[in-house]
Order: sequence, then structure tokens, then C-alpha cells
Amino acid sequence: MFELIADEEVALKPLSYREVPALYALTDRHRDRLSVWLPWVRRHTLTDTYAFVDQSMAQLRRNEGFQAGIFYRGTLVGVIGYHRIDWENKKTSLGYWLDPTVQGRGIMTRAARTMVDHAFFHLGLNRLEIRAATENTRSRRVAERLGFTLEGIIREAEWLGDRFVDHAVYGLLAREWKAYAEKERAR
Repeated sequence: MFELIADEEVALKPLSYREVPALYALTDRHRDRLSVWLPWVRRHTLTDTYAFVDQSMAQLRRNEGFQAGIFYRGTLVGVIGYHRIDWENKKTSLGYWLDPTVQGRGIMTRAARTMVDHAFFHLGLNRLEIRAATENTRSRRVAERLGFTLEGIIREAEWLGDRFVDHAVYGLLAREWKAYAEKERAR
């Protein structure tokens, strides 16, 4: 199984059954904080975790994308992944979540940067999209730090707990990322 190395602290590994107990414990331990933005967390069980990992492994086998565990200093701290890859139009969307106790250390930005590099330089995709609730400032900042363009707001896009929330839609094209990457390397 391959892994993507962001740096000496952050690595991304496709999910396998080996991670199920740690992944479930992570979501269960932070259920209240994660469920603010991830409605599935409220009712998530160990069986659901196995099913999610099973679907993730099948997605990888079919070359439709993958979900990776985010490992920080060797410990599973979150998940990042491509939702279904549209090979005909060379695009996908990126989703992610992180253990609230390690937020603010740049982990998600490093993980997302690695996934963007992989999408454009390894998979040959042309477009990536990130959607986040407009009030989810941490998730939105990841997109903005990586040079994604805010393309619009989708009103009442998701039922979250007891209300509808709007989604901010961010897009990034391969040519924009390549220019951004060149600029970063020149620093």
C-alpha cells in the first residue's frame, strides 16, 4: 500500500481495516465537536466505521478516488480524501476532517497540499473543488491558504443538525496550482 508523505510529521495512508478501531475511537471521542460540521458523526457506530473503510478500499480498487488517514507523528488524527473522481472531466472534490485537539498546527493545510499535488501532478486532474459550510471558517481557510478561488455560495445546501447551512464552493485548476507551486518553490 502506498502512502503520501507531506513532511517529517504528516503522512497520508489509504484507509484499511487496521485503522478501524483508532478511527472509530477518534470520532467517538470528539463526537460533539465533530458533529457541528459532520452530521454523520452523531449516529456513527463501529459498524459504520467498518463500512466506511470497506467503501473506501473499494473506491481505491476501482480507481475512483481514495480516503486517506492523516497521521501526525505516527498517530491517526483525521481523514482526507477525494470524493468520486470524474475521469471524463478530470475533476474531483476534496473533503477532510481533523481531530479538534491538533487543529491550529498546519496539519490539515499540509495534508490538503499533498492531496492537491497528487491530484494534479500524479493523477493528471484539471480541477479540484472544496465545499464547506460558510460558517466553517477553519475548513474555508484551508482552501484559501492553498490558493483556491471562492466561486460562489450555494444557499441552504445541507441540513446540519437542526438547520440548513449555506456552502462556500472553492475551485482550483491545475494551471493555477502549477503557478502557485512554482511561486512557493521560488521563496
